[in-house]
Amino acid sequence: MTTTTNREIRLVARPQGMPAPTDFELAETELSAPGDGEVLVRNVAMSVDPYMRGRMNDAPSYVPPFELGAPLAGGAVGEVVASRADDLAVGDLVLHEQGWRDYASGPAKRFRKVDRAITPAAYLGVLGMPGLTAYVGLLDVAAFREGDAVFVSGAAGAVGSAVGQIARLKGASRVVGSAGSARKVAHALDLGFDAAFDYHDGPVRRSLREAAPDGIDVYFDNVGGEHLEAAIGALRLNGRVALCGAISAYNATEAPPGPRNLALAIGKRLTLRGFIVSDHGQLRRRFEEEMGGWVRDGRLRWEQTTVYGLAQAPEAFIGLLRGDNVGKMVVDLTGDER
Repeated sequence: MTTTTNREIRLVARPQGMPAPTDFELAETELSAPGDGEVLVRNVAMSVDPYMRGRMNDAPSYVPPFELGAPLAGGAVGEVVASRADDLAVGDLVLHEQGWRDYASGPAKRFRKVDRAITPAAYLGVLGMPGLTAYVGLLDVAAFREGDAVFVSGAAGAVGSAVGQIARLKGASRVVGSAGSARKVAHALDLGFDAAFDYHDGPVRRSLREAAPDGIDVYFDNVGGEHLEAAIGALRLNGRVALCGAISAYNATEAPPGPRNLALAIGKRLTLRGFIVSDHGQLRRRFEEEMGGWVRDGRLRWEQTTVYGLAQAPEAFIGLLRGDNVGKMVVDLTGDER
């Protein structure tokens, strides 16, 4: 039986605070040739995403934790190199969830064919899970309406940058973003945000008030903590919050304090709604048609930060948590490791 040598990144220790390179290992294993209805895929690009940090903890969540000694998982795009399935042929480009390894294999139904004419990494970002997260979070969860003023934290990241642009395309009256450096602020402004600020420059509450003096109607939360508290203070009557992430607390070793002004949500009649993108699959077709059109005609732009080589994937993930990326953080698996 023909086998393929496969390299994979495994989790070998549960991080305490910020993950360290020693929490991961690069290992080799063997993959058998595909069976009936199965494919073998050579990965060309993989994603690292903030939600993965939560899966590294041995704690109850909406998805099971990663297992120690087992390969990590996540979004990846690859090329079919062997197939015994009717609906996928050798050479097809596919999107799947067996990242953190050179090769992926399994039933063809776990792999979704994508357009080879589009850069593979786009399917890990603006046309993939981060883009869908931005789309459903703003338009469905936060019930965005034309004329709303929108505030987005993490505005230079894969999700936040898409949120701001979607809001602009849908007729927001004002779009404000926060980011973690002057470079990221400049990037958000270049994407069409009306205002953006570096949250290191002073209290978020003050910066947001200066950027949106008339208040906001929608807050898309990728950060939590001080940002959420500031947004609650700035939201107008019947404001809405899409609770997408709280990266400011992902590496905390003690539970962070909640917003001190949460009682304002009562009188303001605010809606704060958490969501998981996988619960909104019914919107995928609409997302692909509308978002795909915006990307193809250049009305919605996207950026990526690329790290090269599977062995560098842990460092790419750690860099993501440090905020090293502008746009989507992607690991290119096609060339030499750098």
